[in-house]
Amino acid sequence: MIYTTGASLALALLLFAWVGVRARRVDGGLDDYMTARNSQGARTLGLSFLASGMGSWILFAPPEVAALAGPVALAGYAVGAALPFLILAYCGPAIRRRVPHGQSIGDFAQACFGTLMRRWVAFLSVLYMLCFLAAELTAIGAITTLLSELDGRWVVIAVALTTLTYTAWGGLRASLVTDRWQAPLLLALLGVVAFVALQYPSDSPAEHAMPQLPLASGLGVALTLIIAVTAANLFHQGYWQRLWAAQSAKKLGQGALLGGAATVLVVALVGGLGVAAVVAGVELGTPPMPFFALLTSAPDWLALPALVLALTLVASSVDTLQNAIASLALTERRGLTLTNARWLTVALMLPVVLIALQGMSVLRLFLIADLLCASAVVPVLLGLWARMTTSAALAGSIAGLVATVIPGWYSGGSLISGLELASFPGGVPTLAPFAWALGASTATSLGVAFLMSSPAMPADGQRET
Repeated sequence: MIYTTGASLALALLLFAWVGVRARRVDGGLDDYMTARNSQGARTLGLSFLASGMGSWILFAPPEVAALAGPVALAGYAVGAALPFLILAYCGPAIRRRVPHGQSIGDFAQACFGTLMRRWVAFLSVLYMLCFLAAELTAIGAITTLLSELDGRWVVIAVALTTLTYTAWGGLRASLVTDRWQAPLLLALLGVVAFVALQYPSDSPAEHAMPQLPLASGLGVALTLIIAVTAANLFHQGYWQRLWAAQSAKKLGQGALLGGAATVLVVALVGGLGVAAVVAGVELGTPPMPFFALLTSAPDWLALPALVLALTLVASSVDTLQNAIASLALTERRGLTLTNARWLTVALMLPVVLIALQGMSVLRLFLIADLLCASAVVPVLLGLWARMTTSAALAGSIAGLVATVIPGWYSGGSLISGLELASFPGGVPTLAPFAWALGASTATSLGVAFLMSSPAMPADGQRET
């Protein structure tokens, strides 16, 4: 069995590498490497948004949220996962007009607010994507160890090297083309695994019942997830690259809507397995892992497609993140060549792989990165508003950052308590820090903009630093 598993994973990785390497344009320059500008249709973009946004996290988080917090919280998770695509569909045409030759979220921040805001936005984006990347590679190692006799550390290295092979060589086009294969593959594998697993009830059902959370509590969890997931994903450079890769604003909107709808369906389906695990009385484990708990009563052969599913999910998100981080770094350090870009992609992966090999939990760091993004997301997007100023954006971001500690400070009576709550002890997301960050940053940005700007002032003139 171990040889069959190893050969299947190797075959899947070789297929991804072959598809990705073939996508490279021989005459493509640095801009094509980073944006594949104006080249992608709606279907490709939709599948790419789906595949790049998916990851091994969908096998853990949505089922656990559904099992422990109920369907309302799951609905919040699904909306949060898809909302960034819908926001890009709505704001994308204006962003493309504002920065027609842009390559990154940093370029948008530069055009709207100047260098200082650009650096802060780029920092948040890189921090979030590094957390995402480390989490995905850590997860595939853990899943491999859980579902097979293979050493998960070798699979971590294999995934990193394989995706590097085609992203460093082919850039964004390689990621886009592999997404077209990976999206249907992961949907097919997910359908097979879910269908088969649900046919085999637990041999020794545990005493479980669906959580009966008060509606207010379920809505609180849902709102927390919507804010956290949406804010963080709007700093995902991979999504911003696809904004300029679209053939037109219309194709971008269609692709984003397709990707968003597909994402809602996938998250709802996988999360529904958490509900099914509770209803079936399956022992969820510690920590709870409803998706994998369902596999304990299924036939042994189902572990292989489940593992290939996890590998596909991880590869589809990792290749996007690799290229996105390198792209953002390149836009922050002008003058680098295409060769420099490729080596930079490789160099950035080394510390991430080392972290992933430790097998540590990155959930708490993920939540902190999400909270930082929530403190700045509204000021950044308000750059499309004619009356928005650099001072308003900076003031809003600072206010959002400060406001994250207010709930804990008020309840605990000290700044240390506020900092502790804002760092999510135990890795448990809570609404208050996110709500305060979003509310304070929005109110401050709008207030300062109204006080300092004039409707007659040219939009560009407002944002000079």
